[in-house]
Amino acid sequence: MAHYFTNENNIKSEIRTINYINGDFSLVFNTDNGVFSKNHLDFGSRLLLETIIKNCEPNKKILDVYCGYGFIGISLAKILNYKVTMIDNNKRALHLTQMNIKKNNVDAVIHESSGYDKVTEKYDMIVTNPPIRAGKKIVLEILGKAKEFLNINGELWFVIRKDQGAKSIAEELKKIYNLEIVEKSKGFYIFRAKMC
Repeated sequence: MAHYFTNENNIKSEIRTINYINGDFSLVFNTDNGVFSKNHLDFGSRLLLETIIKNCEPNKKILDVYCGYGFIGISLAKILNYKVTMIDNNKRALHLTQMNIKKNNVDAVIHESSGYDKVTEKYDMIVTNPPIRAGKKIVLEILGKAKEFLNINGELWFVIRKDQGAKSIAEELKKIYNLEIVEKSKGFYIFRAKMC
């Protein structure tokens, strides 16, 4: 089930659409086989997005790490007027994200990148629903390395389910961040991390 974290070129394409409404904003996303949460909006991603919308100011420069088909980054560009860069290492996800940028008429940038390999700038915020099935070591690397790409007073926002190691991952990250749980719902924890 780790295929969405890698490139499986022989998976048959079956593009479908998912709708998302938030207040006056209505967005549409193309999804496909071989990407995370292809049939519906992932609850954790939606909770992360809506927690950011409730708690953060507009007009930030952000990086969406392992963006999938672009749900979080594109929604933040549309709703909070964020200047968004999105990265993923899954070519199909990046193709979908490009389609969804156009479909939702937002100004955003995407790059193929394994982790932060192709990231050269710093951001006010980094957001991610990390690829848990890639393993704890990779998840900790994604979350820990984010600090290198945050501006002063920048924030890392992420979601992890309680039963997928949220508490043990949080304990590791407390060594490098001031970490707080901003929201909890249905076993999902939304974290905000600031540099110590």
